[in-house]
Amino acid sequence: MIVRLDLSNDAIAAALYAMQGRAYRVEAEIMGFEGTPPLNESLNELRRSREGFYGFFTGSGELAGAIAIEREGERVTISRLMVDPPHFRKGIGRALLRFVLEQEAGARRILVSTGSLNTPALELYRQHGFQEKRQREVAPGILVTHLERPAAGQVD
Repeated sequence: MIVRLDLSNDAIAAALYAMQGRAYRVEAEIMGFEGTPPLNESLNELRRSREGFYGFFTGSGELAGAIAIEREGERVTISRLMVDPPHFRKGIGRALLRFVLEQEAGARRILVSTGSLNTPALELYRQHGFQEKRQREVAPGILVTHLERPAAGQVD
């Protein structure tokens, strides 16, 4: 079940924060880079975020994944997509991404970024119509790939 997360709820915020640490630790290992912003964020910074968070809960009520978005007019940025490592390869990231794509069907552009070495994330985005637009070096030798998914019927 996917629901909007209320980060004013202490239990929800703490569960999201803990899961974020575990999930982004895996990406940091893939990239060889500890400077990933979510790894260096405090619980209070997470709670003050302007992003809209949605969480995937298992049948037993465990938070197993989350996605966060930011909307500016007709442009939506997926700012975070995370799955708790024990729940990798269960379709949770795919379900969260599809959820946002359906919820934001009216957006003219949907943007996302991920570590250029994060092959599973890049494949997931490509499978859902995202196209690589550019790479950016965020630290010496550390590349981030920026992707975009235009609205149906849009031309580059």
